[in-house]
Amino acid sequence: MQLSPEQFRYTPGTSLAQYASQWGPLKDARETLQTTIEELSDLQEKLYADDRRSLLLVFQGMDAAGKDSTIKHVTSGVNPMGFQVFNFKQPTYKELDHNYLWRFWRAMPERGRIGIFNRSYYEEVLVVRVHPEMLEARRLPHDTVDDRFWQRRYDDIRNMEAHLAENGMTILKFFLNVSKSEQRARLLSRLHESKKHWKFDPRDLDERDNWDAYQDAYARAIAATHTDRAPWFVIPADDKWTMRAIVARIVTDAIASLDISWPEPNHDGAVIADAIRRLESEPD
Repeated sequence: MQLSPEQFRYTPGTSLAQYASQWGPLKDARETLQTTIEELSDLQEKLYADDRRSLLLVFQGMDAAGKDSTIKHVTSGVNPMGFQVFNFKQPTYKELDHNYLWRFWRAMPERGRIGIFNRSYYEEVLVVRVHPEMLEARRLPHDTVDDRFWQRRYDDIRNMEAHLAENGMTILKFFLNVSKSEQRARLLSRLHESKKHWKFDPRDLDERDNWDAYQDAYARAIAATHTDRAPWFVIPADDKWTMRAIVARIVTDAIASLDISWPEPNHDGAVIADAIRRLESEPD
């Protein structure tokens, strides 16, 4: 089955509930992923050499949706010098003394690189919206947290992404759409394997109790911040290999569509030919 990024791009005006958590699964997902990673590796090297554009990949999803493993597999063939992964935890005291986007702004990828956010600034309109008591630690000058408060945050995010896009950054945002039943199975799998106990946090079950609130927060955030220059993709996540293959295809096609090229050599052909002659004439 042919993968097309447009199949998974969020469509404005649609409900998040309309998007399936299962697609296929793709029968040859592993082979498709491997082939796509080989394409991605070549394109990433070209992006790095061109040094005029950058790529930001934002991964969001419920606990156990597969963010870590997707990032691991999609980047498995990419030169480590060409990408950076940031996994944002709870903000530090220093970070709380700045505006809520500050710590994310500092982590944006340089030109020529792929930046990967495992969770991101969207947590500030997701987990913070589900748990508005977190705002007390932010010491904000606002007294009222209402719909206008969240709308201003959506505006902040759209404006930031527009600025980044205007300055050469391609932004792709992935919501890994796992079903509640599949999340349950994955959490149980962690609990049944001792070597995975380190990944389990009892708070994951508390957050699972807020499933509907999170789905609502995701739906609002995606609808408010999906733009042509910073689109959201809703990725069916119940089958991990299919999910990884889809993400890899979207990323690869995005880089392939960029106006990037290999830099012109600094020396003319005579200099290159002379270098070859000198090296080949050296005794073994």
